[in-house]
Amino acid sequence: MRRFGEALVKGQTYRRRPGAYAVLLRDGAVLLTHQAEPIPEYQLPGGGIDPGEGPIAALHREAFEETGWSISPPRRLGVYRRFTYMPEYDLWAEKLCSVWLARPILRYGAPSEPGHRAIWAEPAAAVELLANQGDRHFMAGALRDLGLL
Repeated sequence: MRRFGEALVKGQTYRRRPGAYAVLLRDGAVLLTHQAEPIPEYQLPGGGIDPGEGPIAALHREAFEETGWSISPPRRLGVYRRFTYMPEYDLWAEKLCSVWLARPILRYGAPSEPGHRAIWAEPAAAVELLANQGDRHFMAGALRDLGLL
């Protein structure tokens, strides 16, 4: 499995945290989420998979919470691993990130997840805005495959 991001901290114990994230395309634009805290950054909509929840259900839930949009059935782009400290959870995590391609279908309202804002961006700008190297890799690949980069 491909790995992106920070180097492992020697002697640190990491907790495995699976998550599902979406590259969301509509009318030639990309829908991202901006998370204000703990560090302001642009992200692919998505997040952790709750116990007993499957990745597709988690993806639909997280995309809705972070953008206010429902999404189409997703197509899997791939998976990667990254090791990171998550200050909002005081957790050293081994994140197993599955990345999916979907289309925003219907906007129900503003994001319900506190501190999140839905942002539309042009494809090239969206890749540059993303804070996470793994997310940038999968988004750029999907956009190239679709002739948008």
